[in-house]
Amino acid sequence: MRSGTAKINEGRLIQARTQQSFGDDPVEVRETDHYKEEYVTSFVERWDELIDWDKRWESEGDFFIRKLKERGAKRILDVATGTGFHSVRLIEAGFDVVSADGSPEMLAKAFENGRKRGHILRTVQADWRWLNRDVHGEYDAVICLGNSFTHLFNERDRRKALAEFYAALDHDGILIMDQRNYDSILDHGFSSEHKYYYCGDQVSAEPEHVDEGLARFRYEFPGGHVYHLNMFPLRKDYTRRLMREVGFQRLDTYGDFQASYRDSEPDFFIHIAEKLYKPDDEGYDKDGQGSAGYRSKD
Repeated sequence: MRSGTAKINEGRLIQARTQQSFGDDPVEVRETDHYKEEYVTSFVERWDELIDWDKRWESEGDFFIRKLKERGAKRILDVATGTGFHSVRLIEAGFDVVSADGSPEMLAKAFENGRKRGHILRTVQADWRWLNRDVHGEYDAVICLGNSFTHLFNERDRRKALAEFYAALDHDGILIMDQRNYDSILDHGFSSEHKYYYCGDQVSAEPEHVDEGLARFRYEFPGGHVYHLNMFPLRKDYTRRLMREVGFQRLDTYGDFQASYRDSEPDFFIHIAEKLYKPDDEGYDKDGQGSAGYRSKD
């Protein structure tokens, strides 16, 4: 998450910040609001080198577009806009998109990226915990991508954010949320080929410290520019449980866009959670699992 409440527009001046601040003991920094000190302007300006829009576009395919269209979604709220990759892509696919983020630096970059591609993004700076205070209306889908949910270190914050996502949806809306495969990192160590999410081949993104309460990642860019992010290592089943307890019904989980996978294989999990309530005998198991998604080979 990247928090805040003020509206962002093209003419707003954002003071540039170049240095991250983690204090004397970085691994002790485990606070939801600390992301404000992490997404400094110099880091945001280099973020797209990590993503590589063209390669990401190719590796991701039409997965999210297809899943949204399958459910008849038209109005989309992107709550983790970042530099705008998914907002722009969904706009170009014909969706009506509102782009929210807590980082003014990220939103400014997203607006710039959208304008370069001929689009004027509708951007809102909003804290997930008070999302419906700043973002109005109901949406067919809320998307929270880019491993953003792991910026929440407090369980109360996670539950409140999910409740806000739920409230922003129409009665039959869906939440699409992804997360890094922290289970594999915690249990087996880190291994990533950057096949799908982080496609920039000149940038390294690797954990510097991992325990059950913190995943501190180090990002090194060409020229020796180094930045860090402190994140909470969400386990997959814990995330699924929270989504169910907030009220989501059917819940499908994919591994690197595939329905069938071994739990240790994917770099990322993608959860698709439906708000619509149906009786238990209409294609759901006792855990709210539908007929597709999360088919582990183990």
